[in-house]
Amino acid sequence: MRVLAVVPARGGSVGVPLKNLEKVGGVPLVARAVDACLRAELVDEVVVSTDDDRIAEVAEAAGARVVRRPAELSGSTASSESAVLHALSELPSELPTEFSGEISGSAPEIVVLVQCTSAFLDPRDLDAAVAKVLDGEADSVFSGTETYEFVWTGAGHGVNHDPAVRPRRQDREPHYRETGAFYVMRTEGLRERGHRFFGRVTVQPVPARHAVEIDTPEDLEIARALAPFVDEPLPIDVDAVVTDFDGVHTDDRAFVDSDGREMVAVSRSDGMGIALLRRAGVKVLVLSTERNPVVAARAAKLGVPVVQGLGAKDVALREWLAAEGLAPERVAYVGNDVNDLSCMAIVGWPVAVPDAHPRVRAAARVVLSAPGGAGAVRELSDRVLAARPATALETVAAPAPVTAPRHLGQPRPVRIGRSLVGPGQPVYVIGEIGINHNGDVDIARKLIDVAADAGCQAVKFQKRTPEICVPLEQRDQIRQTPWGQMTYMEYKIRTEFGADEYAHIAKYCEERGVDWFASPWDVPSVEFLEDMDVVAHKVASASVTDHELLRALAATRKPVILSTGMSTIEEIDAAVEILGTERLVMMHATSTYPLPPEEANLRMITTLGQRYGVPVGYSGHERGLQISLAAVTLGAVTVERHITLDRAMWGSDHAASLEPTGLEHLVRDIRIIETALGDGVKRVYPGEEAPRARLRRATA
Repeated sequence: MRVLAVVPARGGSVGVPLKNLEKVGGVPLVARAVDACLRAELVDEVVVSTDDDRIAEVAEAAGARVVRRPAELSGSTASSESAVLHALSELPSELPTEFSGEISGSAPEIVVLVQCTSAFLDPRDLDAAVAKVLDGEADSVFSGTETYEFVWTGAGHGVNHDPAVRPRRQDREPHYRETGAFYVMRTEGLRERGHRFFGRVTVQPVPARHAVEIDTPEDLEIARALAPFVDEPLPIDVDAVVTDFDGVHTDDRAFVDSDGREMVAVSRSDGMGIALLRRAGVKVLVLSTERNPVVAARAAKLGVPVVQGLGAKDVALREWLAAEGLAPERVAYVGNDVNDLSCMAIVGWPVAVPDAHPRVRAAARVVLSAPGGAGAVRELSDRVLAARPATALETVAAPAPVTAPRHLGQPRPVRIGRSLVGPGQPVYVIGEIGINHNGDVDIARKLIDVAADAGCQAVKFQKRTPEICVPLEQRDQIRQTPWGQMTYMEYKIRTEFGADEYAHIAKYCEERGVDWFASPWDVPSVEFLEDMDVVAHKVASASVTDHELLRALAATRKPVILSTGMSTIEEIDAAVEILGTERLVMMHATSTYPLPPEEANLRMITTLGQRYGVPVGYSGHERGLQISLAAVTLGAVTVERHITLDRAMWGSDHAASLEPTGLEHLVRDIRIIETALGDGVKRVYPGEEAPRARLRRATA
């Protein structure tokens, strides 16, 4: 094991009794902390140190291992370090069988102290802090938020400033306020020093919206109010959805005609969401306090049961759960007013519409963005379906994970095969073999060698089902090929690899230490590549608007690399809505072959990163290396270039490809640029000392 996260969570608390079990966003604070650690790519295991049975139960249910803290370490004077050191001493000699591969032994190299009282932990910040220690940049890292505040003592003395000199914000260096959310330390240093700050100490900046520390009831109320706006929308894994009607399926208004008959407006998209839930095997129920024929008619239209005229909705809900054999924690309930609170307290996923009563929003684990009657039920349905296993694609058009809010700070790295792809990681270089193998496995092997020898981390192919992908009007066109004259369909079939060839490719890539994956051009090709257990999928620029293909890719739950050539922003938005952003890497591309410099538009790398909040790379089709290298300086986290043995070879993509020497120079220069970019911190380097002493002149 390299990285262990320890969450101290004692039962006692002076400010807020049993604070670690209080819910924010509908989830106990200790479970939120565990979940954030589990979603961090670089954390291997999570331990909760507690003296309380209820906290232990919640922590284990959230996926943590529990270490029982002795009474002498459970009082208000016990330090967090003592809890961490005790947890380290309690680690078993061997890890469970599920921890294998890169993780070995029981002594972690790095320990992360995570505090439950910080409700808004971002796994990306945890990963970034851990990476600083893993990379040798620091021995101890703490979470801090940038501040330009002037700090005073109670006696009126300036702490971080001279009251007589008040420089403008833009003229001051920022300070960092310690948030208390997490601390990353080398285990050896913690054991030696006994405290969390030692050696080279640095800060991991976190956004101010994440820097809420809960010590008082007022802090807790603030965190609960912020949760709907700060928490990222994630898939909702439940077996049933129960909804109120008025204010959820409707906008809580009714139109009454002269005869006293009511009419309401509903969203057709809600109906589709309910239909998709039912097809996926998710049970649905409508509960309503009032008895109204409108409710019965809408429920009948949706094909779901309805219970109306309820004095106590929670009683009806419990009876339905028992009759259906459903665990309450595996159920979502969406409501909008105070008569929904009792039902929301029963289920594991209490949900509110955005214009719900403040008490309902505060009790909700999720607050939707779409209002009642305007797609709220569809939004919830999509998030529920996003958590369902990918089965029966032909029956359910599997919705993708919900798109994360745009540009929420530093994008979280995405793990692809052996590598993390994202800011702060080595540029992930992909040798695009595509169809340059010309249907010959020996050529494919040689191109894999070219990529591996140059230092690429991956090679990529293209996979098609010719019977689907070749247009009817092109199938019988005659082509002159190295294998003689044949139809275009015969040529495409002749050059397409099957299971035997890709099994050979997979084995050879493993031997050479490079990842491999492909761009599927149709749904059967997705299924084929899934059978080959590829580490990721690539969406070719030509496929950005193939929503059937995108839904199939989203359902695999594998990392997806999305090329954006020949696409409008609106088309990219629609693709991201389907794919989600949790495992997405985008590639800026211009689909002109070869690419002229005036069409490169490399600043789109920044635009895409800011718009979607995901790692962004560059897929190039230009001649030469300059544009690809410039993309790296602008922040491209991955670079993909077509590769060939010889640009004069027969085939459509060889002319715009890099030959072996060109690829070798590309990777070499990318690594030089990575080193040269540095960290942005001004310092005097050793090589400057001699000329500084010889040439520097200082005057008053």
